[in-house]
Amino acid sequence: MVIVSFAQAIDQSITWFGVNFVFCIAPQLSTTFWNRLGSARAALSVCVWRRGPGAAQLRTGRIGVARPRCGCAAEGGRSGCAGGGMSGQAGPRGRRGLRAEREQGVDTACWLSPAVLRRLVELPAPVLSRHQLKRLEEHRYSSAGRSLLEPIMQRYWEWLVCRMPAWIAPNLITIVGLVTNIFTTLVLVYYCPTATEQAPLWAYLLCAVGLFVYQSLDAIDGKQARRTNSSSPLGELFDHGCDSLSTVFVVLGTSIAVQLGTNPDWMFFCCFAGMFMFYCAHWQTYVSGTLRFGIIDVTEVQIFIIIMYLLAAMGGSTFWQALIPVLNIQMKIVPAICTFVGAVLSCTNYFRVIFTGGVGKNGSTIAGTSVLSPVLHIGSVIVLAMMIYKKSAIRLFENHPCLYILAFGFVSAKITNKLVVAHMTKSEMHLHDIAFLGPGLLFLDQYFNSFIDEYLVLWIALVLSLFDLVRYCVSVCNQIASHLHIFVFKIKPLSTVAAQ
Repeated sequence: MVIVSFAQAIDQSITWFGVNFVFCIAPQLSTTFWNRLGSARAALSVCVWRRGPGAAQLRTGRIGVARPRCGCAAEGGRSGCAGGGMSGQAGPRGRRGLRAEREQGVDTACWLSPAVLRRLVELPAPVLSRHQLKRLEEHRYSSAGRSLLEPIMQRYWEWLVCRMPAWIAPNLITIVGLVTNIFTTLVLVYYCPTATEQAPLWAYLLCAVGLFVYQSLDAIDGKQARRTNSSSPLGELFDHGCDSLSTVFVVLGTSIAVQLGTNPDWMFFCCFAGMFMFYCAHWQTYVSGTLRFGIIDVTEVQIFIIIMYLLAAMGGSTFWQALIPVLNIQMKIVPAICTFVGAVLSCTNYFRVIFTGGVGKNGSTIAGTSVLSPVLHIGSVIVLAMMIYKKSAIRLFENHPCLYILAFGFVSAKITNKLVVAHMTKSEMHLHDIAFLGPGLLFLDQYFNSFIDEYLVLWIALVLSLFDLVRYCVSVCNQIASHLHIFVFKIKPLSTVAAQ
């Protein structure tokens, strides 16, 4: 009787979620989309209006009040301007001028202008409040511990950063490494969409080189910041944000390299365990205020994965399919077992710090919230991913593991970024987030007997998750850069810094 009542309660909760999604969330998302599209159209109008012979070009990334080419503004802003003014209906001369500019290809240039793209991508309202920005200024980076290979790698990193030009911004170094890692992993995804195929041997070698490049550039961005006197809270946030996205592609690339798609349960565990461990590292930072490194940490894991790529490049698929005589298991299961052991040990250390109590009042987090509050976000991602994986009628994860991991990985990266922002601004993490829209659509589609093809909904979830992640990161970086009077990918000249 208790089980039946519990099942009915769950069914009612799911129905309530579906009804609220249809009648509450969907209209709000529609309104936000059309507001964004309206802003983009306004930016396009300004762009088309200001382009012309002798007219000043639209400033990159900013739309200001433009000076019209006619005298309508000086005359009180007449609505019947014949010279192509912004207000009211354009006169015959304005229409002819606009038509001529369109024939010259102005529309294409305007649609691709940074102002229009920024209006489409940025959030309609500032992400951070005035109080959060104030606390962000007061934030100071704190870390403890040193991994096993770090003292050895420090010599190489110091040598590398000394050969880096002083005009290159630290964030530019980070993003170049991230793009390299993403590109090389996508090559593997292209050849092995189900993580069961054999990719060309050069693809595995390319991934090894890409991960080494990312690891090297990620290690020297902070050194470059101190070397150029350009350290800022934005740099720390940007570095951790890129790491959260890189984690998704690293775990995916590793699973493809060992052809773990033939063991979907192990692949699911390894990929989500990697995302969970990275989230927990910043969870304990949110509680204690200090980022702690273990003896075996990210540097050692990256070196181990590079070795795995090289083994795949030399031995091919036969190497990972070979049986270990005594244990009678395939070689591909060994990395999965190592992941399990590493996850247990790492999470034990993380939760020891979390349950010890935070630095806030009464043992709370740095923001004064419950030390267990961040579990709701990552728990929602993993539970939804597990339920959709096991309930899929078309074996969605088994047939499309790469798309599945990327769709949920972007959601994981988004909430990890929110956790880092919450730590640096000493603010609370709110559970409601548009990032859960994609997984929610997959869940609702399965609940209503997959009236839409699950594969199509997975693509929709992937696009929505990626767009939401990019939009959030762009908005946060631009807002912080504007508040701190710095550039994201450029170092301020020393004369400007001295003047301030």
